[in-house]
Amino acid sequence: MTDTPSVAPAEQEKQRAASAALHWVQSGMLLGLGSGSTAAYFIAHLGAAVRAGRFQVQAVATSLVSEALARQAGIPLVEPRRGMRLDLTVDGADELDAQLQLIKGGGGALLREKVLATAANSLLILADSTKQVRQLGQFPLPLEVVPFAVPWVLDAVTSLGGHPVVRPDRTQPAQPARTDQGNLLVDCHFGLLPDPAALARELEQIPGLVEHGLFLGLAHAALIGQGEQVLLYRRGQEPQLVELPARP
Repeated sequence: MTDTPSVAPAEQEKQRAASAALHWVQSGMLLGLGSGSTAAYFIAHLGAAVRAGRFQVQAVATSLVSEALARQAGIPLVEPRRGMRLDLTVDGADELDAQLQLIKGGGGALLREKVLATAANSLLILADSTKQVRQLGQFPLPLEVVPFAVPWVLDAVTSLGGHPVVRPDRTQPAQPARTDQGNLLVDCHFGLLPDPAALARELEQIPGLVEHGLFLGLAHAALIGQGEQVLLYRRGQEPQLVELPARP
């Protein structure tokens, strides 16, 4: 994928970050493939490199959509198994702050995304510059919820100040959106989060709430497209300029 003048600036930034992420891939790796538009760019770049013989890798995907993209791209997929550790998971984010705390789940794949983030030796986040925030919370916090428990989860989140809304299906708005596991998605409007860790602990106590979209202490690094450049962010370090692959 190459940038064109007709592509929106944020999409160009995503493409550049996804292309730069190939620097982190080595032959023999077992990779976690994220979900969402930025991860899709990475899957396309990785697939092209695999087909060209540059890498020999295997992967596990965080969603059925990403699985399909990986198969189309020619990336070999494997099933999860006991004892499996991923060398690297590459994923996007809906928000990230300077400490690489994240909100994820806008695409509805937060459960599998957190599973693969936790199962990886390293989590690399790809994002465009609009995803950077000083404080998490402008983006609604997604929850994955067992359908039976939804009324009680809504009550519990309301008591925490979350203003929860069951997410509608994009193609059939009269129906609720469902995850790959068949659960429902609830978007919570807390506003800015002064203490994401404290909120995460509160949410984890709610029965029927399968997973929340706060990813804290999981990301090891982030590649963020900023205009014509890509910067590498690590916790507690100054950002570094990343050399982009030469265009063909």
